[in-house]
Amino acid sequence: MSTQDLVASPTPDELRRAMGAFASGVTVVTGLESDEPIGFACQSFASVSLDPPLVLFCADHRGRAWPRIRTAGRFTVNVLGADQQDLCARFGSSRGVKFDGLDWDVSRWGTPSLRDVLLRVHAEVFDVHVAGDHDVVLGRVLEVELLEDEPPMIFHRGGFGVQTTAATSLDEPTLWGWGDHWG
Repeated sequence: MSTQDLVASPTPDELRRAMGAFASGVTVVTGLESDEPIGFACQSFASVSLDPPLVLFCADHRGRAWPRIRTAGRFTVNVLGADQQDLCARFGSSRGVKFDGLDWDVSRWGTPSLRDVLLRVHAEVFDVHVAGDHDVVLGRVLEVELLEDEPPMIFHRGGFGVQTTAATSLDEPTLWGWGDHWG
């Protein structure tokens, strides 16, 4: 028997607590099904590939919005700014209608675009992989709209924090240059 056989896998609560040490941005993924806007708050969003342009997000199988967005085939990832906790709470709640009383627009791709966000990534569902209790959704990027140069909303250890140091201009590379690559 190996040492690995003696160590129990972390419980869902242990894993949630541990992974909370990794700070992430906060987004709202939106779609339109039968002219009805739908959306959910999502912190598991990332760029995957520049060529072809691909992004990913992870969505819970039990969610109400994701299966409907999948059926619609297109979505927008709205990246939230530090001052948009109201939008995060609205779309992170399982109660209430997300778009009631909210000003938003329909993008040229037929998806809800939230106003005053930092970035909108418009995409179509490219591929979906089942991974435990979530789907890993790959989206082919159709358009990006870089809108605001404000601090992002950060989620860390179950709460929200704000980037406290000034970011450089979006046009200027930092220590991690434009030509650098992950992996």
